[in-house]
Amino acid sequence: MLAAACSSSSKGAQAVPTLTGDCAQYQAYAGHSGTTVTMFASIISPESDSLQKSWAQFSQCTGIKISYEGSNDFESQLAVRVSGGNAPDLAVIPQPGLLAQMVKTHKVVKPPAETVSNENNWAPIWKQYATVNGTFYAAPMSANMKSLVWYSPKAFKAAGYTVPTTWDDLMSLSAKIAAAGKGKPWCGGISSGTATGWPATDWLEEIVLGKDGGQVYDDWVSHKIKFSDPQIQSAMQTVAGWMQNPAWVNGGFGDVKTIATTTFQDAGKPILKGQCWMLQQASFYEAQWPTGTNVGPDGDAFAFYLPAAGNTQTPVEGGGEFVTAFSSRPEVQAVQNYLSTPQWADSRIKVAPGWVSANEKVDQTLYTDPIDKLSAKYLTDPNATFRFDASDLMPAAVGAGQEWKSFTAWFGQGQSIQQVASDIDGAWPSS
Repeated sequence: MLAAACSSSSKGAQAVPTLTGDCAQYQAYAGHSGTTVTMFASIISPESDSLQKSWAQFSQCTGIKISYEGSNDFESQLAVRVSGGNAPDLAVIPQPGLLAQMVKTHKVVKPPAETVSNENNWAPIWKQYATVNGTFYAAPMSANMKSLVWYSPKAFKAAGYTVPTTWDDLMSLSAKIAAAGKGKPWCGGISSGTATGWPATDWLEEIVLGKDGGQVYDDWVSHKIKFSDPQIQSAMQTVAGWMQNPAWVNGGFGDVKTIATTTFQDAGKPILKGQCWMLQQASFYEAQWPTGTNVGPDGDAFAFYLPAAGNTQTPVEGGGEFVTAFSSRPEVQAVQNYLSTPQWADSRIKVAPGWVSANEKVDQTLYTDPIDKLSAKYLTDPNATFRFDASDLMPAAVGAGQEWKSFTAWFGQGQSIQQVASDIDGAWPSS
């Protein structure tokens, strides 16, 4: 039963009730009954349905209504609303670059002390991504895992193949599959509407992080190291030897150039037909398998960790979202505090298969989906070298502009590595 009784204490002008029964766990957030907190994000139905379920009990017990709105035009609309004086109380921002842009408006409010304290449950790098000019602004909310390779456990078992645990083993397996002549070792697709090219940027990011480590990766993101510099040129050569090898790709679709015209959603489907064997793609690719596909360690499809292409300790590339405030009202801070706790993350996991947190205090036993479990294992590994998707960290004109365009030309038109690098470096903003 959800129940609350009034106590003699007060918080501001409102008496703070003593929450009892199932509601007692929300006592720290009590005292704001009858208030509304607005939230704006890019998360839309059906994912937003589970998001709203995740705080339903919190709202019922505390009396704080969270008025949620999701939009496909979130990135552009958020800027319009903020500049127009109509900012939401909270926004869930998926790109650190957009967070930095919002901070420049001087409308973003620093989080309360409780939220800041809760960040100790995340790897320090996450706090860094939510810090602008030395100030922490936004608590991470969710995480996704990109360092995965999709395959068919059933097909591997039938062929006598084992999951590789090193980059050399992965390359040896690729050569072995190609020599067997029963399907190409790799499939790939980078077509994605106006975002065509982004999967190929992930391939390069995986190699840079695995070969050269976090510091080189960070310097590359900030353009201290350029695409034309030796480390990135070497990594691009590795990508070319892997995903532009005509003997290895693009099973079920055609030659290397077909990677540019194959949608990322369709890219892995030939695995189910034995036309190709592996696809490098993020955890969220699980939603692309046809209805009825058995996704699991012994099933039609599953994923394994992409081994490091160098000596970096457990490199993990991924993404996530950050809760950003434009108001410091007490009820807004109460919601911020709750959403930064492992207790809220636990509640979201219970209602949202496919959703993962990198909060190290989350109850790992709550994950029911095997891909979620696999992703959470690496995302919460304190010894992993986690880095956010580089193209999301770079200036939009580069990461979501010239890089996508140039990588599409690299795969689809055979443009040279040197030209690709030159074009991307040339697109970098001067300030």
